Amino acid sequence: MHALNETHDPALTSWVDSANAAGTDFPIQNLPFAVFRRAGSDEPFRGGVAIGDRIVDLGAAASAGVFEGSAAHAAQAAAGDTLNALMALGPAAWSALRLALSRALRVGSGREAALGPLLVAQADAEYAVPARIGDYTDFYTSVHHATNIGRQFRPDNPLLPNYKWVPIGYHGRSSSIAVSGQRFPRPIGQTMLPGESAPALRPSRRLDYELELGIFVGTGNASGEPIAIEGAESHVFGVCLLNDWSARDIQAWEYQPLGPFLSKNFATTISPWIVTLEALAPYRVAFERPEGDPQPLPYLDSPANRAHGAIDLQLEVVLETERMRQSGAVGFSLARTSYRHAYWTIAQMVAHHTVNGCNLQPGDLFGSGTLSGPTLDQAGALIELTVGGKQPIALPDGETRTFVEDGDTVELRGWCEAPGAARIGFGACRGTVLPARG
Repeated sequence: MHALNETHDPALTSWVDSANAAGTDFPIQNLPFAVFRRAGSDEPFRGGVAIGDRIVDLGAAASAGVFEGSAAHAAQAAAGDTLNALMALGPAAWSALRLALSRALRVGSGREAALGPLLVAQADAEYAVPARIGDYTDFYTSVHHATNIGRQFRPDNPLLPNYKWVPIGYHGRSSSIAVSGQRFPRPIGQTMLPGESAPALRPSRRLDYELELGIFVGTGNASGEPIAIEGAESHVFGVCLLNDWSARDIQAWEYQPLGPFLSKNFATTISPWIVTLEALAPYRVAFERPEGDPQPLPYLDSPANRAHGAIDLQLEVVLETERMRQSGAVGFSLARTSYRHAYWTIAQMVAHHTVNGCNLQPGDLFGSGTLSGPTLDQAGALIELTVGGKQPIALPDGETRTFVEDGDTVELRGWCEAPGAARIGFGACRGTVLPARG
């Protein structure tokens, strides 16, 4: 796991003034990666790093010879239209580039004249999915979410017996993953309503969001060679926000015996910025299990994972309805929670995914599963907040919601803050639901 180094110093400031503003997501201690170009242009997409309200154009920086040695090699790898080549280089290269950026962007660095002209305003940029995602696996790492959902169907026994022993996951669809700003039509599928004798094909009436993290794989592993938990995080490039949109009524009809299919594969929204695990080092906390729960099997356990495996990453879901936009009202905060409540860690997900010899590749994406806290106001999905639609949420303007309606925009937010550390954030992950086609 990453140790603290000079890039984490909370006293560092940047010659990019906006990076020093209180509450910014992108101070010099963060330096997350994305793929961007100027909005509306025919420029090629290329890698960039956020600093305040600007983007360091890594392609231009590489061409200008701003960096040296392994940092220059890493910047060149990030100059393409995906970050896969950078991800494949491994943690030493990622760290070298991040350190070089930190030093170049600091007040007094002497690199302002070289880098300043290579900055692009975030307000002028558009983003692409930051990697070519070969495979997408969605996990189920929140015991609170699993319990809340299970209680709706199995009140006396909400958790299935395997949950506390194995990180549950399923393989999802990578082709429908899109970056923040995604707009998609309400999904259509088979549903079976109460009292019906046969299903019908119709638009989903119980469309939901899921508050998740996305975990991007960096270096992969050879087929047949598991990744041990002790080195699992060296295979992870970084983390983004992820909304795994879910059609609960389609899901209820189709999920047995093989799990989600059309209820999940129509849209998944991710934030454009990937925050590296190195940047998250100051916010690591102990991984703990409730007293009486089984301890992880040896391949899912290590001293480092117990001491620092969890991350105190704050998460929030904000709903913006069409009426709110028309009236100029701000969005309504539906829930806040922390990733520290997850039952399984990033390292455990990697170790379990590969224990059977499965080979990961640079750019593969994991979803954490819905991240809910121990109380319902920390629930990461409407199906939990509304208890399956039985308890509608009252919004400030008089509207109510049991599930997501046409025109609604859901925004996920994430940030980390801790004593003795700078606050860093993830930017926004926004998605909007359009009416069903046809």
